[in-house]
Amino acid sequence: MYIEKIKDVLNEMGKVVVGQDKLLNRLLIGLFTGGHILLEGVPGLAKTLTINVMAKVLHLDFKRIQFTPDLLPADLIGTMIYKPKIGDYEVKKGPIFSNIILADEVNRSPAKVQSALLEAMQEKQVTIGDETYLLDRPFVVLATQNPVEQEGTYPLPEAQIDRFMMKVYVDYLEKDKELEVMRRMSDINYDYQIKPILNKEDIFAIRDNVNKVNISETLEKYIIELVFATRRPLEYGLRDEARYIQFGVSPRATIYLNRAAKALAYLEGRDYVLPEDIKELAPDIMNHRILLNYEAEADGVRTMAIIDSILRKVAIG
Repeated sequence: MYIEKIKDVLNEMGKVVVGQDKLLNRLLIGLFTGGHILLEGVPGLAKTLTINVMAKVLHLDFKRIQFTPDLLPADLIGTMIYKPKIGDYEVKKGPIFSNIILADEVNRSPAKVQSALLEAMQEKQVTIGDETYLLDRPFVVLATQNPVEQEGTYPLPEAQIDRFMMKVYVDYLEKDKELEVMRRMSDINYDYQIKPILNKEDIFAIRDNVNKVNISETLEKYIIELVFATRRPLEYGLRDEARYIQFGVSPRATIYLNRAAKALAYLEGRDYVLPEDIKELAPDIMNHRILLNYEAEADGVRTMAIIDSILRKVAIG
């Protein structure tokens, strides 16, 4: 039942978003597992458009927050406003009280604002004055950052970026897809109409179904082996890679790899996880959690290359 609805969701989004199948897949995985996602890509790749369209198709409240150097935590979570007529303070809730939050260019605001966002992501609640308010459910943060511009940015610390389930690189389109985008968007009168396919109750039901997807003990242990290979590479024969890894992935990688693999299997119509599911998702879940040293930077070694080596050399079972 829900598999067909999910296909309808992808078809509906495909009316507007062209050639970003991986991005759509990862956004749905995040939504159906309660995981937040960090998107990295140059401007103009339809990151904001994709998230906006997804919110409409899923009939969820959506807020876009443009992060700027002068943004304050109160602009995000809300504040207390004095009302002279009643002689007391009234709570003015911020845009964080929504289902899908687009934190656009999250690395453009200072640490205090980033901390307020990431605390809300972790705790699913915010405190305004003396009161604590639970955030709406489902609650998913989709943050973007531009890898090109570094001037005037405040990079997320490793401990904070770890709270994102996945870091997904959004790349340029293929020639035929870009041609399709050009033809569609060159029409000045082009106007897309999106109809809702799922609602909140459907999303919670899908989450329950994802939770019931089977993962064998062998694959559970495979996830553990992959994780420990980033922490103790020498024990896995990864001598070259050991020179470059300063810190391996956190326990969150273990949890998220399990959840995401179940969600990917579900989206593909299976009630069981395959090794290929884990291998496909490992780069997105691990790439922002492995911390390389200065020697890696000097030698031009990238995190993705380290993950590829781990996936090749760590055996299943």
